[in-house]
Amino acid sequence: MGDPLAEYTARLQEQEREIRSLSAEIESLKNPQSSSPHLEGLREENTRLKYRFNILKRSLQEDRSHCSKSMMNINQRLQEIFGEAIRASCPELDNPPLAVTPNQQAKFGDYQCNSAMAMAQMLKAKGVKVNPREIAEKIMQNIPDNELIQKTEIAGPGFINIHLKKTFVSKLLTNLLLNGVQPPPLASRKKVVVDFSSPNIAKEMHVGHLRSTIIGDSMCRLFEFLGYDVLRLNHVGDWGTQFGMLIAHLQDKFPNYLSSSPPIGDLQAFYKESKKRFDEEEDFKRRAYQCVVRLQSKEPDFLKAWNLICDVSRKEFQKVYNSLDIQVVERGESFYQNLMTAVVKEFEEKGLVELDEGRKIVFAPGQSIPLTIVKSDGGYTYDTSDLAALRQRIFDENADIIIYVTDSGQGTHFQLVFAAAQMIGWYDPQVTRVEHAGFGVVLGEDKKKFKTRSGDTVRLMDLLEEGLKRSMDKLKDKERDKVLSPEELTKAQRSVAFGCIKYSDLSHNRINDYVFSFDKMLDDRGNTAAYLLYALTRIRSIARLANIDDATLRKAAETTEVVLEHEKEWKLGKCILRFPEILQKILDDLLLHTLCDFLYELATTFTEFYDSCYCVEKDRQTGEVVKVNMWRMLLCEATAVIMAKGFDILGINPVHRM
Repeated sequence: MGDPLAEYTARLQEQEREIRSLSAEIESLKNPQSSSPHLEGLREENTRLKYRFNILKRSLQEDRSHCSKSMMNINQRLQEIFGEAIRASCPELDNPPLAVTPNQQAKFGDYQCNSAMAMAQMLKAKGVKVNPREIAEKIMQNIPDNELIQKTEIAGPGFINIHLKKTFVSKLLTNLLLNGVQPPPLASRKKVVVDFSSPNIAKEMHVGHLRSTIIGDSMCRLFEFLGYDVLRLNHVGDWGTQFGMLIAHLQDKFPNYLSSSPPIGDLQAFYKESKKRFDEEEDFKRRAYQCVVRLQSKEPDFLKAWNLICDVSRKEFQKVYNSLDIQVVERGESFYQNLMTAVVKEFEEKGLVELDEGRKIVFAPGQSIPLTIVKSDGGYTYDTSDLAALRQRIFDENADIIIYVTDSGQGTHFQLVFAAAQMIGWYDPQVTRVEHAGFGVVLGEDKKKFKTRSGDTVRLMDLLEEGLKRSMDKLKDKERDKVLSPEELTKAQRSVAFGCIKYSDLSHNRINDYVFSFDKMLDDRGNTAAYLLYALTRIRSIARLANIDDATLRKAAETTEVVLEHEKEWKLGKCILRFPEILQKILDDLLLHTLCDFLYELATTFTEFYDSCYCVEKDRQTGEVVKVNMWRMLLCEATAVIMAKGFDILGINPVHRM
């Protein structure tokens, strides 16, 4: 069934058009006495429709206000209201611009609609000259009845400043306190596939994998919180010619590998040894190629050797995933081997394959570089494997959204793969969202690629262990070891170490390169996880020090109005409620630093509030609690629950005591 509100709106607009047309016709006849029965009938039906439309609108507003446990996206609601006002004020404009943003300066109100100037430009292009302030005036006159706007006013060349009702904001905060941080309702539960982390078997995870792992996990957490069905995929490099040399070396070094598991302690060293032999020994190289052929033919002994090597790597990868609290389903390149033949066949049958010196290539529209789907020796490539993976995700997983989280260097490759998939008709970008979320490289403090002193790539486990050591040093510098139990100290150490590493990455725009610095990320001043973790712990401690437990706060939320009379109370209340707007923005552009910026803004806004507004008043001599301003305690609690949910989406685990 369609949306009844939209249906009524469409019918009303059609009626209005017909009435205007007939009215003009009557006017042209210069006979004011004449009346068309058709016109009268339309007017009657129009009046009835308007009446039913207004009833429906009012009931929808009441439902929105009273029934929803979800947090409201205030910006989105204002866009609905102003969208309606703009269409009514300028019906002659197709797709008039709609721009509603939070106001940066409190004296100009809470939000601002900036559409009038752009609408004046559109009208000018049609040969109609109108002052933007006049358009703004018409928009304000057409604002429908609503639950959240206190007043509007025109400023400057045609900005409309919007002031929210304090009672409405107070109700939204109470709703948040009673129901927790609930995401806005989803129109439909879409399937999301996120391809991230993706290290190579037999090689160490390095700092580049750290970025993909952290960013991909956070994106998954966001989609999961919003109610999507998320499949987290680890597209590991577990197939290819390198396995020939690894298996040949395994046969030489551990000849009884089939009966007893080989004690490969350092797979990286094992890989380097086999690569050295492959480069220097012709006989070994020949055997390595034979091993690849026998592995691809799925001979049991070779499959067992391959599995043994993969298992050693998996154990190493899992140490990293356990440390960072990452859940991911392994589905490596080997999974798609049997699907690649069908992909090549499909491109051939549709006449999209060209031959080029023995290679089979595909040119996608608008792309100057081809994809190579079959090499001259008959083997498949990354292009073939990624096409097969994309096809499987679209048709077998029925994914509505597919996101690849890899370094920006692979941007061109994915552009080609996506273009070829659209050309062959696998998906329509208007229906299925397929996107490469690229990221920049990690730099050392010298602004060069992050390496060890000897010039090697930094091992990820070494980096995480260094983080733990530095985190403990920091906690001991602040003498936290004297006030926390050993168990609390270890929890705080892990929270700070891994929280800081994640936050340092996520708080930078992922598209840019970023400088990895333990000193900066462990600094408890400025926009760092250390500062925000301390801030949340302090906020949580306010109620504890006032001897207020969760049950008392819950009861207060049910009975106490959240008063927002002080300017700092009002500023904090509005900041808390911007959370759904922030999540919507990230959903659109997949840039997680917006959430970090918001959490930092929330923490600093809270500090302003706490410095200006007494939450708990104590006797200066005895230190005993004299008075508790409960509505302010509720603002503390609302700040804490939003910060905690923000941390959860970033994959950071706060602790109650630090």
